[in-house]
Amino acid sequence: RLVNKGMRFTQFYASTAVSAPSRASLMTGQHTGHTKIRGNKEIQPEGQEPLDPNVETLGHLFQQNGYVTGCFGKWGMGYPGSGGEANNMGFDVFYGYNCQRKAHSYYPEYLWNNQEKEYQNGRYSQDAIHEHAMKFIEDNKDKAFFGYFTYTIPHAELCQPQDSIVDMYKGKFQEPHPWYDNGDYGTATNPRAQFAAMITRLDTYVGQIIDKLEELGISEKTLFIFTSDNGPHMEGGADPDFFNSNGIYRGYKRDLYEGGIRVPMIISWPGHVQPNTETDFMCSFWDVLPTFEEIIHPKAKQKEMDGVSMLPLLENRKGQKEHEFLYFEFQELNGRQAVRKGPWKLVHMNI
Repeated sequence: RLVNKGMRFTQFYASTAVSAPSRASLMTGQHTGHTKIRGNKEIQPEGQEPLDPNVETLGHLFQQNGYVTGCFGKWGMGYPGSGGEANNMGFDVFYGYNCQRKAHSYYPEYLWNNQEKEYQNGRYSQDAIHEHAMKFIEDNKDKAFFGYFTYTIPHAELCQPQDSIVDMYKGKFQEPHPWYDNGDYGTATNPRAQFAAMITRLDTYVGQIIDKLEELGISEKTLFIFTSDNGPHMEGGADPDFFNSNGIYRGYKRDLYEGGIRVPMIISWPGHVQPNTETDFMCSFWDVLPTFEEIIHPKAKQKEMDGVSMLPLLENRKGQKEHEFLYFEFQELNGRQAVRKGPWKLVHMNI
């Protein structure tokens, strides 16, 4: 439905191969040679290295221009009390996981409701997060709003309510041996069926959001983006080769080869983006902030950022700037760099 209404990007990149630095780039318009966060740096007992408190985020941009802003799902860019939490980085409302490590569990002890812990008592986290996201849309239907919905399915552990969605896939695949609990992720008795069901569960949430926007009569004035912050993972019993999750591309999550960073991207924006179109424009997460800057301030001089505004491309008009190159950095696994320039790709290992 989204592709039929909008534009599909065939050469779109996450900023790097894991969550925190990729999202930091999305939030700041900086590539991972300039972001403060360049790996999943853990802080005990909960959280990750915070964003630079002096940098303006995507949330700030909308907040400062009269939008109500909300983040629902996983944050992962500032431990509790660091000043880098979502509520301090441009989001009026936050509900979900502060810490990506805790987001590996789908039945957590608690989720954060802004600055307060909300104990879950056995609730499936994604359903709780989705309910809050839907309520945010309903509550702000008569206002300008920016919703950043960061669901975590599928994310390592293959775990969900055993309901009608799972029933759709039982017996559909030849299953390998069960994937057993390794201390980080729980046992998955039918990992392929569970993985397929989690994809369908995410698709169901997306469909319900579209339905809600249509029901409220605001879908025609809503810009909708669907994407991912890295390539397919292999932990917890996931089998990306079986599902051909990275298509023709080499590599997985944590790789700077194409399979680790080239990701789906769909933009639907009625009246602006031509329906059912496709582009091979080479772009990345750090282009999102400058694009929204130009949408909100169309006549203002563009701020200096690593990204370029994609607005001319979206509106099918002249003047689209192109990247001379895209640069990626990942400071884990002995450090990795990559550069994409035209048809060429350089990957530098063990930096």
